[in-house]
Amino acid sequence: MNLKLRVWRQRSAAEKGQMVTYEVTDVSPDMSFLEMLDVLNEQLILNGEDPVSFDHDCREGICGSCGVMINGRAHGNGLFDSHPQTATCQLHMRSFKDGDTIDVEPWRATAFPLIKDLAVDRSALDRIIQAGGYISAPTGTAPEAHSILVAKKDSDAAFDAATCIGCGACVAACPNASSMLFTSAKVVHLGLMPQGQPERNDRVVNMIHQQDLEGFGGCTNIGECSVSCPKGISMENISRLNHDLLGALRAGARPKS
Repeated sequence: MNLKLRVWRQRSAAEKGQMVTYEVTDVSPDMSFLEMLDVLNEQLILNGEDPVSFDHDCREGICGSCGVMINGRAHGNGLFDSHPQTATCQLHMRSFKDGDTIDVEPWRATAFPLIKDLAVDRSALDRIIQAGGYISAPTGTAPEAHSILVAKKDSDAAFDAATCIGCGACVAACPNASSMLFTSAKVVHLGLMPQGQPERNDRVVNMIHQQDLEGFGGCTNIGECSVSCPKGISMENISRLNHDLLGALRAGARPKS
């Protein structure tokens, strides 16, 4: 395929950026989207130009490092009826047609300051997790696996929430740049398990407090977050988080100063 790419180029957050048009030829439909960007960068390097900066690591849809806006949609999710929700690295070029024009932009959120081109700083999500602290775990011999009973519906819900890879697509897709889906996934997957109960109240209060400090917007239940999530994490987790937060505040839990 021959494609026209309109890519956001910006040297740093302190400089102005712009969309730059590139022509990419002989793109195999079996390439991933990131491999197509690799081909573009090879062309730019051979021409003595600066390659496009973008985040990536495992390229298996697991690590959450990659993520760009493709034609206005996070990871391109929602653009193709035949393509499941996935990360950018698992989006294949067979989803596009010869001659297509593709706009590629970075995540845009106050809490995700731009580093260069398509790369942004998502360390705010790490600090939200850090604010949650650890779980209390007794030392010594590991307990018998079946000594703590967990209801099937709770274990399934916790597992679904734990699949969050922290890519930030929910933030990028949300008109408010809210991270509530991310935070709720991290709160819920521990809150549903017996091991997460001792710090349950402090965890939710501190994580929400840190989320506010990072400058994320508020959730208004629009639903773009769940649609754009490569793991399809449900907005039910946001309801569970709000339930936990209300209960924690009623119990007297307050964020650390």
